[in-house]
Amino acid sequence: MRIESPILGVPAIALGSTRSAHVIVLANEKGGSGKTTTAMHVIVALLKAGQKVAAIDVDSRQKSLTRYVSNRRIWAKKTGAPLELPEHRAIERVNGKSVDENEAAEFAAFAAAVNEVEPHHDFVVVDTPATDSYLMRLAHAMADTLITPLNDSFVDFDVLASIDPESYEVTGTSHYAEVVREARRQRRMVEEDETDWIVMRNRVGQFETRNGRNVADGLVDLSRRLNYRLSEGFSERVIYRELFPRGLTVLDNLDEKTLGSKPILSHLAARQEVRNLIDGLRLPIDERGRRRAAARAEWYRCAGHPLEGIELLAE
Repeated sequence: MRIESPILGVPAIALGSTRSAHVIVLANEKGGSGKTTTAMHVIVALLKAGQKVAAIDVDSRQKSLTRYVSNRRIWAKKTGAPLELPEHRAIERVNGKSVDENEAAEFAAFAAAVNEVEPHHDFVVVDTPATDSYLMRLAHAMADTLITPLNDSFVDFDVLASIDPESYEVTGTSHYAEVVREARRQRRMVEEDETDWIVMRNRVGQFETRNGRNVADGLVDLSRRLNYRLSEGFSERVIYRELFPRGLTVLDNLDEKTLGSKPILSHLAARQEVRNLIDGLRLPIDERGRRRAAARAEWYRCAGHPLEGIELLAE
């Protein structure tokens, strides 16, 4: 597969026979939906499964994933904790006078990043900005798996579709839904496999509400129109926000050394949420990667890194 740039003279991203990585894209036009938190947990889950993972941050303004990875690297060095790290690339924003030249430069940087990491990794995870941009659309067209985190409210539901205010029935699809539909159409033109689109209900309350039921029913109805799979995401938990400054995830060995305090039951519940999400993504995690993970775990054990506190890594 080759995705051509509309700017003449810019090389295409070559995808196909030489492609080795499964591309996972985190995207939503609305900010605050949990894209970066989800991206980092997917990355760490794959690394712990022994997969070789690269991360690309195309959100050139916020660079949240870039900071998350940097925080993780710094904390690992400071504490000596064996924290897995992905190969990371960040695409810089180009602010020249010409839109065409800006897009051409960004395309070239993105193409270079993909072509550098793709042949040598099992997965490439791409975090996108909360805006409709050239690179955001390009990332959608590349996605093998597209994850759209969505807060559990009609404010966020509007990103996908409009609803009738009385019956709460879906009355039409939104701009972003059409962006995804077009990206999938373009992909089908040059490749047989269709993007697996997962809409992830995030920040779901612990107690069922009428609003939550209406949102859930609307998402189920809409899934038939837009052909996505619906997945439960992460609950509204303080732990997800607390982990960012240290670059940690709930999948890490959380003890007083890494976390700064003893883990609590909420951490265990959050870990199960992440595991459920990863299982639901149905990613092609291979046996070779599982052997790498087992070998690394044995190395940690023999190197004198006993698990302390609550055993969060136990299956």
